[in-house]
Amino acid sequence: MSHRFDPSILREYDVRGIVGQTLAEADALALGRAFGTVVRRAGGRRICVGRDGRLSSPQLEAALVEGLASTGLTVWRTGLGPTPMLYFATYELEADAGIMVTGSHNPPDHNGFKMTLHKASFFGADIQRLGEIAAAGDFETGAGTVEERTVEEAYVTRLCRGYRSDGRPLRVAWDAGNGAAGAVMAALSARLPGEHVLLNEVVDGTFPNHHPDPTVAENLAQLQACVRERGCDVGIAFDGDADRIGVVDEHGRILWGDQLMLLLGRDILSRHPGAIMIADVKASQILFDELARAGGRPVMWKTGHSLIKAKMAETGALLAGEMSGHIFIAEDYYGFDDGLYAAVRVIDLLSRSGQSLAAFRDSLPPVVNTPEIRFPVPESRKWAVVEEVRTRLAERKADVIAIDGVRVRTEDGWWLLRASNTQAVLVARCEARDRDGLHRLIESLTEQLRLSRVEVPADLIAAADPA
Repeated sequence: MSHRFDPSILREYDVRGIVGQTLAEADALALGRAFGTVVRRAGGRRICVGRDGRLSSPQLEAALVEGLASTGLTVWRTGLGPTPMLYFATYELEADAGIMVTGSHNPPDHNGFKMTLHKASFFGADIQRLGEIAAAGDFETGAGTVEERTVEEAYVTRLCRGYRSDGRPLRVAWDAGNGAAGAVMAALSARLPGEHVLLNEVVDGTFPNHHPDPTVAENLAQLQACVRERGCDVGIAFDGDADRIGVVDEHGRILWGDQLMLLLGRDILSRHPGAIMIADVKASQILFDELARAGGRPVMWKTGHSLIKAKMAETGALLAGEMSGHIFIAEDYYGFDDGLYAAVRVIDLLSRSGQSLAAFRDSLPPVVNTPEIRFPVPESRKWAVVEEVRTRLAERKADVIAIDGVRVRTEDGWWLLRASNTQAVLVARCEARDRDGLHRLIESLTEQLRLSRVEVPADLIAAADPA
């Protein structure tokens, strides 16, 4: 009964691997037994299981369900759909836990599992504990049951409640990227006022048109072209399991996660003055400054959707978000990351306000920044490098926020260096008021990397001298 997972698949926020190499049906079966054991020992009896549209998901889901049922759980299979629909199912069906088979935004040959227990994210040390239970064969056993439970209609109805406007109808382009959002996106858009143009709504685990990751600009090219050609007011894209959102304005220009946070945050603050709102350390300073100016209480926190959700529950925040496009709304909703619900709220806001996305984007204070720059550093060194930089900056009495790596503030702006929780990489980002200031920030960051004997990434050098 014991089972050993490839250690590389037990990640910080989920279980994830390459099918046929580090992840197989035997792993799904053992994961079901291990997670089912945790649920049983936490007093749980009922669990929801969903899956995305990857070619490997049906087989992995079947093995997972077998493992869960073997622990004595009642297993409710909610079928193909986006990850937030699985989260919704745990509320709608009053389940004790949920597990989604999904590779999210990763390549087609990747797959994995996202878990919740008692409506909270299951991550970090808890995921490592699954490996320990499986290796010891320390599984609960029992005669569980398996039932099919459809929640798609209830989920779409709940999403529609986010649209309250009686304002102008909009023309909206939607791009599911052939991911798991397809059917729900089609049903949702059919119920909303206005004109809707659907792209890549047919679920296809090979992702034939473009990769489903809206944080990469090239993946939004088809949507941008559609918005411009069809004269749309807004374009909306989702990642492979629709817990993240990408947005473009009527000119086809991308709005990033922190800009969406500000758009939604100001609207929520008009009804809830003083509300707490959380963003990760990679977000623009403009977001924090403008939310405060609008009467909010912005909180900077660690990157990672599970960490953000935990902080949201702790503080009672009404809104949270990450640069990666995870948007969490707790005003009249559940507070989990749901790209489809965020889309409905954006459309509702634009319809009610009469303001265009382009006007909002152009109203923001101008800054010059780098994209998120990720570069390889050995796992054994990545945390040490950040600590070395933090120590040197402390000796210099630099203005540092150290909640997640180091975010260094200067007269020019800020730069960030942090270690990824999921990969052997360091992550850097810089933001300044003008090009000269950005150059100085990049020089400062470059100096610290060289002092720690880290090769300066070419993307960082190019950002300093774009010509």
